[in-house]
Amino acid sequence: MTEPPNSFARTLGADLHLAASFLTRLPLPDCTIVAAGGLARSMRVFPVIGAVIGALGGLVLLLADSWLPALPAALLAVLALVLLTGALHEDGLADAADGLGARGDRDRRLEVMRDSRSGAFGVLALIFSVGLRATALAEAPDALAGLGALVAAGALSRALVPAVMQVLGPARADGLGAGAGCPDITVAASAGVVGLIFAFIGLGGGAVAAVAAAGVAVAAGVTLARRAFGGYTGDILGAHQQLAEIAILLAAAGLWAGAEP
Repeated sequence: MTEPPNSFARTLGADLHLAASFLTRLPLPDCTIVAAGGLARSMRVFPVIGAVIGALGGLVLLLADSWLPALPAALLAVLALVLLTGALHEDGLADAADGLGARGDRDRRLEVMRDSRSGAFGVLALIFSVGLRATALAEAPDALAGLGALVAAGALSRALVPAVMQVLGPARADGLGAGAGCPDITVAASAGVVGLIFAFIGLGGGAVAAVAAAGVAVAAGVTLARRAFGGYTGDILGAHQQLAEIAILLAAAGLWAGAEP
């Protein structure tokens, strides 16, 4: 039996509210997960929130581009992304990098990831994340193209998170990754379709290369996470979002560079 239209609208609105509250630092009303698996279900709209985050970063790029050179403007746009999300995914990337760099077995790597202090591998991962995204974005032929790339990257990178959870099981029984619950295949498929739509809106025909690049980056991350950690944690999911976003922007930069006369 299908949900009544008003029930579907309420559920979708609740998912959007929960996803925005989780993924951003926007001043939203308090949100509570009213049922088990609420966060997992809301992942179907992660790419929508990702597109909004990318669009807001793109607006910063548009404003900065009018009075700054390309690279500083791009750095400000990336800074806006970090501030909007509270460095949620960057924190995951840094912790995952520290875990990968740790000596020892799987349990030791998971223990290192839980340490709130960033080590050398974590710091280097953040430097490369910001640097690669900003320098790729600086290659945009104009700020509008950069805005489109940010929308595509923001949406598609978050659309891949439930897919990663489908492929990898939780690495441990506690923590945010396990507590969120695993989205079912319909959630992962819905997120993937929405992410693809935004990718083509933002990059047009260039979305094909961006999707391929993101797929390769995430596949490599999944393989590494399975071998090193035995599954996913919240940090590993954040790291996969960063890998996908970097890959998408690098793919866009390559297309822009190739199109130059």
